[in-house]
Amino acid sequence: MKQNMTKAKTKKRPQGAKHQVRRKTKKKAGRSTGKLKKMLWAVFLCAFLAVAGFVIYCGLTLPDIDVALNKTRLPSTTLIADNGNEIMTFGNTFSRVIYLDDLPTYVPAAIVAVEDKRFYGHFGFDVIGLVRAGITNIFKKRYAQGASTITQQVAKNLFLTPKKNLKRKVQELWLALWLEHKFSKDQILMLYLNRVYLGSGTYGIEAAANKYFGKSSSDLSLKEAAVIAGMLKAPSRYNPLYSPKNATERAEIVLKIMLGNGLIDEAQYNAALKEPLHDAKSFKVEGARHFADMVFAEVNDYIGERDQDIYVSTTLDQDLQQKAETVLQNMVRANAQNNVTEGALVILDYDGAIKALVGGVNYQKNQFNHAVQALRQPGSAFKTFVYITALQHSFEPEDIISDAPVKVGRWQPQNINQKYYGDVTLDFAFSHSLNLATVNLSRQFNLNDVIKNAKKMGVTTDLKKIPSLVLGTSEVKVIDMAAAYLSIANGGYSVWPYAINEIYLKNGRQLYRRLHEENGRVLDEKTVGKITKMLEDVILTGTGKNAALKGFAAGKTGTSQNFRDAWFVGFTKEYVMAVWVGNDDNSAMKNITGGSLPAKIFAQIFSDSSSK
Repeated sequence: MKQNMTKAKTKKRPQGAKHQVRRKTKKKAGRSTGKLKKMLWAVFLCAFLAVAGFVIYCGLTLPDIDVALNKTRLPSTTLIADNGNEIMTFGNTFSRVIYLDDLPTYVPAAIVAVEDKRFYGHFGFDVIGLVRAGITNIFKKRYAQGASTITQQVAKNLFLTPKKNLKRKVQELWLALWLEHKFSKDQILMLYLNRVYLGSGTYGIEAAANKYFGKSSSDLSLKEAAVIAGMLKAPSRYNPLYSPKNATERAEIVLKIMLGNGLIDEAQYNAALKEPLHDAKSFKVEGARHFADMVFAEVNDYIGERDQDIYVSTTLDQDLQQKAETVLQNMVRANAQNNVTEGALVILDYDGAIKALVGGVNYQKNQFNHAVQALRQPGSAFKTFVYITALQHSFEPEDIISDAPVKVGRWQPQNINQKYYGDVTLDFAFSHSLNLATVNLSRQFNLNDVIKNAKKMGVTTDLKKIPSLVLGTSEVKVIDMAAAYLSIANGGYSVWPYAINEIYLKNGRQLYRRLHEENGRVLDEKTVGKITKMLEDVILTGTGKNAALKGFAAGKTGTSQNFRDAWFVGFTKEYVMAVWVGNDDNSAMKNITGGSLPAKIFAQIFSDSSSK
């Protein structure tokens, strides 16, 4: 019974039923495959339409070509030292329009060789280069190689932003095709040579030739052309101003490519390799950044707003500036253990021209210009105005004044060494910077007279009429102290410090020229003679001995309370200098006085010129 039941359950279907099931399965599979194909075609069509639509959209949203071709830019301002060397350029420098016929044939040849060797054969973009770059980037798994042609770079430079995205790339291709249709190859190359970025804020072959080699692009040598062509790969890395070694090595690669492509022969190649790289720094001022910022901020006050590149001829003495920066920086750093972190100085000639200005010891860390912006207590350097006032009130350097304790209200000053010298001459009190004698002297006349003298001699800051004023408690500027002492050095005439001699366009058209001004007398000759002798005695026998030079020198030391500020303001037969050291946080230095570090800075800077 069980056996029969088992057999009944395992009874096989008829043969025809099997074929029927197979036919149904095939029909279902066929319908599924058909649906999949239709879906794939639909996806493909949608993708194609999306891409086509995006490309058309990019074409329809291209920037206005006419506007882009004529777009304006911010004009550049190039500052020039008194020897003709460049200090700095503010803004981007674009070259005047240069045509291919203006250039030696190897200049454009070098550019094409390294940037787009198939330039004269492609139609806007290089398919071979594109495939090659794609394969390289895939194998290296990073963006290691680009494939932009010169035409594409012109499109990007003229019409588009540097922002990298798909829309910009598609628009770049659209514009490249338009450029190839609109212009000849030589015209496109000319556009490129006039707009390509070549480092240090320069755009175009002419600006680069001026910047790096001090000459026109029409006079570039083969080696110099190779240097500029080599910069295109990485303008900062191969900049001859900052890395002559990298620039030379890259130029040699460019020359080798040119030789391999038959653009130069073996003799030209070997001659170019032997050619020394021009010392690009020899006609560029190192440093002077605070000075440059100050001058740039003043330019528009002279000529107003403008839309053209300008050159500004300044008063800066390159050698004196670089020496002043080096000495100040080294001396301040050498006194770090004495808590000296900052300093500034100004050097004027007798006409008031700013020959050197150092606004701080490290511009990269601190752009604040301590020479023209900082307000600091001058200490005893202010006493000069007090003693000038005394001389004007019939006192003589040989007259006697008491260096004894004095109390004015709650204020009870002391000498820096806590000593009293009794009866002393004015000359002795001044040269030894005696506080008590100076206070006693100042009580013989009105403080308003002291303030008037300081103001008419060049101090522009607010001076408080309080007894401690005579010891230098009112804050002043470094540049003002230099100007005030200049009115002594030049025989008694007021002088306003200036930094700009002339402003002109690239074509030489003059926009401004400083005219000689008649300066007003602020001190009579007798007073000037007496105070000059007293200032000389400060160095010969008093607190300023560290400022002594082989030739003539006169000046005054200054130290504010608790050694927060230390000054030396003095002059030689050629220059006046005011130098200050201290700290931005107004913290005390360790026993640094005006007669120590500042006086030594004065002597070291003027050591070579003192005998003139």
